[in-house]
Amino acid sequence: MAKFEKEPPNFVHQNAILCETIHKEQRTSKLYTNYSVNPFKKIHVITGKPNSSHDTEEGEEDEHFKKVISRAHLEPVKKYTYPQTEAQEVGWITRPLIDIDRSDKRLHHFRQNTAITKYMDAAWRVKEQTENLN
Repeated sequence: MAKFEKEPPNFVHQNAILCETIHKEQRTSKLYTNYSVNPFKKIHVITGKPNSSHDTEEGEEDEHFKKVISRAHLEPVKKYTYPQTEAQEVGWITRPLIDIDRSDKRLHHFRQNTAITKYMDAAWRVKEQTENLN
């Protein structure tokens, strides 16, 4: 069998491939300059200096900040109209498909005791009590 020897790397071609890759990335990339607060990070409030006057003044509330934080703490069902992941599909619809009517005998089969089942329940209780005493 003939061994294939690997050619030494051609640095000119590798540089051309790298330049082409960078050019493609720069064509599709966008600079993101809309900075805001991360709603999922815990916010630590630092208090002001003691005896300072800036704490006593009423400051302005940022409505956008309040909306972002309150939306971040909502349940997924209230945030989105449909599940965003496969895991959210389980339990997404929590209301029952039919109204619960306990008097409907087709859906609810309650436990019924006859004379025989009452007798056997009492017999099992007596048997367990005698075994526990010994």
